[in-house]
Amino acid sequence: MCWSATADLVAGAGVTAVGLACVTRVRGVRDLPLAALPLLLGAHQIVEAMVWDAGGGSGPATVVWAVIALPLLAVWVPAGVWCAAPPRARRRLGAVLAVGVVTAAGLAYGLAVGPVTAEIRGHTIGYVTDLSHPVLLIAGYLLATVGSLLLSGDRRLLTLGVFVAVGALVCWVLWRLEFVSTWCAFAAVCSVLLLGWVRARPAPR
Repeated sequence: MCWSATADLVAGAGVTAVGLACVTRVRGVRDLPLAALPLLLGAHQIVEAMVWDAGGGSGPATVVWAVIALPLLAVWVPAGVWCAAPPRARRRLGAVLAVGVVTAAGLAYGLAVGPVTAEIRGHTIGYVTDLSHPVLLIAGYLLATVGSLLLSGDRRLLTLGVFVAVGALVCWVLWRLEFVSTWCAFAAVCSVLLLGWVRARPAPR
């Protein structure tokens, strides 16, 4: 997610601080899961710093990184959006959440039966695991995470969804080229956008 262990630690600490600001400013309990997302992203980056220090491999830090990145986020994001969404949007978001749960189950099964390994490639880390039906799992993952934001019925979350879609594509291209990993900066911007969303939320009636 970042280009070195130090960068991951610094970015992780910064994103975690934004997450704490989000959580302390929440006005309604239904907003809490989505507001806490930066805390998870910050922890994720700190875990990857441990992957850097371990030189990659298939140790505990690699496994924890994969669990957060794959099955956990596939459920956390759509669940958080469903909780925070207006009632008119919850039916369609319930279907998206169901896709996220099924996708997370497939991803969790793949991590349970096959090893996940991390390989340091210059300023990036490549994570490898065997997944059955990877195209379907990727499609389900994108629908659950990006799709839930786009279908949220909330203007700020829709903007975040567009940013996530475009930003993730740019980060993925840079990562595939093994140029530099920019996911940490991407997560930091997403976290700041979520803080703006939290601050703009009305108080519950």
